[in-house]
Amino acid sequence: MRRRPLSSVALLTAVVLATLGGPAWAAAPGLDQALAAIERTYRGITDLKAPFQQSSFNRSLNQTVQARGMLYFRKPGRLRWEYQTPTPQEIVSDGARLWVYTPELKQVNVAPAPEALAGPAGSFLQGLGEVREHFQARFLNPAQPTDAEGRVVLDLTPKQPRPMLARLIVSVDPTSWLVRTAVVHDELGNTVTVRFGEIAVNSGLPDGLFVFTPPPGVAVVPAPGLAQP
Repeated sequence: MRRRPLSSVALLTAVVLATLGGPAWAAAPGLDQALAAIERTYRGITDLKAPFQQSSFNRSLNQTVQARGMLYFRKPGRLRWEYQTPTPQEIVSDGARLWVYTPELKQVNVAPAPEALAGPAGSFLQGLGEVREHFQARFLNPAQPTDAEGRVVLDLTPKQPRPMLARLIVSVDPTSWLVRTAVVHDELGNTVTVRFGEIAVNSGLPDGLFVFTPPPGVAVVPAPGLAQP
């Protein structure tokens, strides 16, 4: 897999849910308690960084691609995904523009961030404090809200579905309220699963992480189908 379509960025932004942190519960909380904790704790986060492992399944090709890298996020709407494998790639947004840089191709695609990150996925960049406004939420298994590892598993369906985000499933550690795994489903049955390592919250990420300057000799290509900045 030599590149990731710009359309897949909407799926990736959804998994910024992994920023969450908050109070512990002695037992699995009720649904309202879990959602309230997510909304409350996300409002207190200004930035985060975390290593991740990603598995992308393409239904039409029956193909799964594994990747790993580092995520950086800062409100409002600043984002950086650094892919180390299988092919080095950077996805960077300063809140106004979004760049997708593939060194192997000596090419960077650029588009306005608000369009590329539109919809419920993009709403996470503005604040998970409104999760109940954008999603219908339930436990994935109402009879057993936690999985074998004791994590609370939530099934979120956007109230206004978009092609790139038809369903979102998150597994949350109830002792720290960190989302450890997020699975994003699109309307074609493709999925992106992201598992996060140790998450650092509110560490003061610098502006420079969210600015992209094309290296010499790199072609700047407008992203197809989107208005350009």
